Amino acid sequence: YKRIRKRLKGKPVREVYQLKKEILGKMEDLSKEGLIDLYYGDESGVSLEPNVPYGWQFSDEEVSMPSAKGKAINCFGLFTRENESWTAVSEKAITRDFVIEQLERFSFSIKKLTVVVLDNARIHTGKLLRERIKAWQERGLFIFYLPTYSPHLNLAETVWRKLKYEWLAAEDYLSKEHLRYSVKQALWAFGKSLWIKFSDFNHSLN
Repeated sequence: YKRIRKRLKGKPVREVYQLKKEILGKMEDLSKEGLIDLYYGDESGVSLEPNVPYGWQFSDEEVSMPSAKGKAINCFGLFTRENESWTAVSEKAITRDFVIEQLERFSFSIKKLTVVVLDNARIHTGKLLRERIKAWQERGLFIFYLPTYSPHLNLAETVWRKLKYEWLAAEDYLSKEHLRYSVKQALWAFGKSLWIKFSDFNHSLN
């Protein structure tokens, strides 16, 4: 058994999907050979409504977790298959300007030709972001957009699932301050004390 995942209603254009998947596979090979760095980027929110679907309790117990809607810690992250990362946390909504700012800062930290894989969300596209692409490319940073309706190709989704369902404990939801601290600590620990053994790229598509 495994947890049921949500699926998008739409489907990618088959030809575009196949082409981009092939290109992404080539970049994965280049990354394995150490010729490029390949990061997968995405954002997610962690709210005070816990992501704990099931739990065990004795028949005479009443176990509960604190829950509050509308209060979230928003995260932006870039992650590699080798458990390297670049992350930023905000209590405000993640906007296109925020994404541009993070990619701008990230572009000054890279050591070799680097590709960031993003989906086609509005905050990842648009005139202002595209105007920065040329400058980033001159620094060695390139953006690769996934085909539409293909979240399974973005390993950042795996990081967010681990964060919400495994790395955060019940007591982390006691308050927004607790949650903010715990989210930051978990993201900092990624690649240090918290690891994900990602599936091989081709195997993960099956």
